[in-house]
Order: sequence, then C-alpha cells, then structure tokens
Amino acid sequence: MNNFDFKNPTKIIFGKDTIKNLENEIPKDAKVLLLYGGGSIKKNGIYEQVKSALAKVDVVEFGGIPANPEYAVLLEALAIIKKENITYLLAVGGGSVIDGTKFLASAALYEGETPWDILSQHIRTEKGMPFGTVLTLPATGSEMNSGAVITRAETKEKLAMGGPGLFPEFSILDPQVIASIPKRQLANGLADAFTHVLEQYMTYPVEALLQDRFAESILQTLIEVAPKVLKDPTDYKASANFMWSCTMALNGLIQKGVPTDWAVHAMGHELTALFGIDHARTLAIITASHYTYNFETKKEKLAQYGERVWQITEGTLEEKAHAAIVKTEAFFKGLDIDTKLSDYTDDYEGTAEEIAKRFTNRGWVALGEHQSLSPDKVQEIVKMAY
Repeated sequence: MNNFDFKNPTKIIFGKDTIKNLENEIPKDAKVLLLYGGGSIKKNGIYEQVKSALAKVDVVEFGGIPANPEYAVLLEALAIIKKENITYLLAVGGGSVIDGTKFLASAALYEGETPWDILSQHIRTEKGMPFGTVLTLPATGSEMNSGAVITRAETKEKLAMGGPGLFPEFSILDPQVIASIPKRQLANGLADAFTHVLEQYMTYPVEALLQDRFAESILQTLIEVAPKVLKDPTDYKASANFMWSCTMALNGLIQKGVPTDWAVHAMGHELTALFGIDHARTLAIITASHYTYNFETKKEKLAQYGERVWQITEGTLEEKAHAAIVKTEAFFKGLDIDTKLSDYTDDYEGTAEEIAKRFTNRGWVALGEHQSLSPDKVQEIVKMAY
C-alpha cells in the first residue's frame, strides 16, 4: 500500500426528512445564494422544504444551472454574489449544481484576471466561500469531495478544478428525493458512481487489501440495488444504499494508498464537450475500449474484479479478465446505456484525432496509472469506441 494523507471535513446529514436540518447548519447572520438547476425542485417539494428551513436567513436565489455547469451561466451567478454581498452558498441539486457552486466558491475570492484561469491554469483553491449542499440526484459524489468539472460552450471545453477549499461544509442526503428522478438520470447516476470506483480500482495490485474490498463492496452494492432503484425509486432501502454508494465512490477514501487511473474521465469529458452526451454515458462509451487497449497492464485487477464482483470462477487469468470487461459492458447496457459513440452520433469521424490534438495542446501527454497514455494512444482508444 502506498503512503497517503486523508482528510475529509464535510459533515454528512443522512436520512429521511433531514432537509429541515438546514436551519441548524447555516450561520444565522449569513446572506445566502440559493443555487439550483432547471426547476425540478419546485415540482417535487424539495424547494418548499429548503425555503422553510431557511425562513430565518436572508436568501437570494439563482436557478438555471444546466446539466453540464456552463461557465457563462455561472458568471451571471458570480455577478449576483458580488452585487448582493453574498457570504454563503447553498447548492440544491445534483453534481452539476454542486460543481457549479464549487466554481463560484472559488471564483468569488479569486483575484486573478479571469475566473476561467482557475480551470485553464489548474489553479488549486486553498480557500473558497463557504457552502453547503442538499443532494437531489446521487451520482457524482460532489457532495463529499473537493473537485468540480465546468463546461465552456464557446470553446467546447470541459475542464476540472479542485482544492482543499472546495469541500462542502455539510451535505444533506435524504434518499426520499430519488422518488421523483427520471429513470434516465437514475441510470446515469448508477453508471457514474460505478465508473468512479473503477477509475480508482482498475489499475494494478499494490497489496492494499482493505482498499480493494472497500471498492469491490461499492461495486457489488450498486449492482445489487440498480434493478430495484430503476424498477421502483420509492423503494427507500434500495434508494438509501444507492445514494450512500454514490457518495462513498468519490469522497477520497477508496483512492488512498492505491494508484488511480482517470483516463476514462479525461476522454469522456471531451465527448461531452464535443457532442453534449451525458457524462455517465461518455464513460460507458470509453470504458471497455480503454480496458481492452490496456489489457496487459490491467489484467490482474480485471481478473480479481471478475472473480470477486462478478463471481467469474472458471478460466485462466486472461480469460477471467476478458470476461470481466464483457460483464462491465453488459452492466451498462442493462441500465439502457449504449456503449459505442456511433450509438449517439453519426458525426464521429475525426473525433479521436481531435481529442488527441486537444490533449497534446494542453500538455496531457502521460495519462493513466502508469503515466503511459500519450495522445496517440488516446486516439486509438477513442477510435476503438466508435
């Protein structure tokens, strides 16, 4: 096991009817900017619960943060923060709203030339404006980590940011919110969390026994609850396990002491930026091709994953590893998620070359757990995903 430091300061408030606890978490003298997405929270009762809990606090609202948090929209919210002298941010939504709020928490205190520098220059946020979250869509784990990804439509870019100043002070997780989520978004959440675990697990063995079993237990839980959640999102037991699995998949715990990959995400982000494909679906497009291309360096963990998660007991190590890739792709398809780029667009020719060019221009020349994936190899992986 590798050396590591671990600190996660986010307070989790989990369970039924916990949104009312907002009243106890936000400072009484705060001026709050309430941030949300397309307005679904006003249809499912969450908005009313939040407003009731904030009755004693000065609140300004900003809605309309899109599914891929858009830089231009966030600049509008940033202007409100400065005009209204906002001192606290509250994200009520899924990963996109929370990621957008993290950008605002950083940008509100940024003194550089333009807030886009935070993303384009990979500026680490040591201190941000304080914020909390009410999670309405389990998927990204953004409610308990310090990372975010922001999209800029005018340049067709999707870039990551982060730093210790971007942990939420608290996050409220009420599994009852899942009851109103459309099936497509539930499927996306399941696939997103599943892939988050794989990015931190599907590398090579380092004798981190507990970390491996943490990761495998999350994968097993997602596999078990997926059909239940999709069939009946009012199933509280299944929903609770789904929500907590998504949070645990990316709160920093399972990546400690082990090598991590994240090349699937790097490629997937470009597919979203270029074609507007849902984030989780871009991960499903890339995963099998990535594992197949890098089979020799990943086969030990692939076989272990096949044995422990999918109960593949017969065959050689290589046969088990190949079978594990097939099982993973079948899992995505079982969520009604297509796994080839051509399933989403007819305009895919040249995509691999464009992504390789972007990586070269950014200096992203050594991706993956071995830092061995150069842009030409990325180009081959993306072509395999056509």
